[in-house]
Amino acid sequence: MNGGLSVIADVPKTMVYRLCHWLNRDRPQIPTSILTKPPSAELRPDQLDQDSLPDYDTLDQILEHHIHRHASRSDLIALGFAPSTIDRVLRLVKIAEFKRRQAPPGLKITERAFGSGWRMPIALDRTPLLP
Repeated sequence: MNGGLSVIADVPKTMVYRLCHWLNRDRPQIPTSILTKPPSAELRPDQLDQDSLPDYDTLDQILEHHIHRHASRSDLIALGFAPSTIDRVLRLVKIAEFKRRQAPPGLKITERAFGSGWRMPIALDRTPLLP
């Protein structure tokens, strides 16, 4: 959320890790300790992403289906994701819209960039997020 250009804003977390491993294929450029450390926004002591998010493989799959393939909650359930996980992820996507509006411009990597290619109303309506 800092800077003038968000270079990896549109890159899913699992792809970031694959890119890092690819960069390290011939010689280490990214320290192994960075790649093996549990992910964290480091907003408070001992905070880990897994405390509030599903693992990145699951999260990225849900986001891929929901954002890029327009999958609904029922579509995601049919794909085998746990309803409680889907509900949490879809809620977080909705309530984090204001962050995408404040973020610096990002490079468009995917067909439906999560920045400029994905916009929801910033003023939340009072209708329930999920049935």
